[in-house]
Amino acid sequence: MTLGARGSWSFVLPFRGRKLLSLIVVAYAVAMSTILFQTVTNNRILTPSIMGFDALYILIKTGLVFFLGIGALTTLDTQAQFVVEVLVMVAFSGLLFRWLFLGQERSLHLLVLVGIVFGILFRSVSQLMQRMLDPNAFNVLQDSFFASFSTTDSSLLVISLVIIGAVSVVMVRLMHTYDVLSLGRAQAINLGVNYQRTVVTILVLVSVLVAVSTALVGPITFFGLLVASLAHGLVGSSRHKYILPAAALLAIICLVGGQTVLERVFEFDTALSIIIEFLGGIVFIFLILRRAAR
Repeated sequence: MTLGARGSWSFVLPFRGRKLLSLIVVAYAVAMSTILFQTVTNNRILTPSIMGFDALYILIKTGLVFFLGIGALTTLDTQAQFVVEVLVMVAFSGLLFRWLFLGQERSLHLLVLVGIVFGILFRSVSQLMQRMLDPNAFNVLQDSFFASFSTTDSSLLVISLVIIGAVSVVMVRLMHTYDVLSLGRAQAINLGVNYQRTVVTILVLVSVLVAVSTALVGPITFFGLLVASLAHGLVGSSRHKYILPAAALLAIICLVGGQTVLERVFEFDTALSIIIEFLGGIVFIFLILRRAAR
């Protein structure tokens, strides 16, 4: 908040405070959604973003410019855009997760395959529309495909805080079920957990958290996997009362620390999301190779 600050404090503090709050909100939402998704799927490699959220976000933005013109990104009400993006992503994820987890038990390979197929479908449709756009419009549109923490709307932050606050209340009420769900479907049912209702509720919470964070700043595919892996490695326990706060704190440290280094060391020569995606991708490949070796 004060590092290298110059000029009027009445401008510096609100400007940096808004940016800091957006970093904290996104870090918390991504960390919580990733840990809960891994609990439900009983797999530490998967994240909600792998299921095509980033591709769906790009499709929504591309469709908006394709049908309404490049001016729609700036002229349309930002709150309306935010609400539409959140609703579309929640609806998609709700239908997908319900089919994958609430019927007969699906294999991990099918889960990954479905996510890849939907991601390819969304990207193919987006690329088709992008090829028919004016080059200048495409250049402006492309900037919205990368997560940005410096241009967050204050009104969207308020809406996001309200939504995430409501989700957090439900998450706390379900805290006693997370450790049991991590044992697997059969064990959870034998131990008295209403599996179907609990899983539906958790998946809805995950969908809302991912949709809010993606609509707020843009897609961050591998960030959740990165902080979840760090949390499990540092805590050394699978109990959620330790893992959840550890993952949230690590996510905040990574985003706030990364943004600070980016501004003060690299002087905005690159986007923070690019660095995060690079490191998260390395962690993802490492986890896959380690599992294959086992």
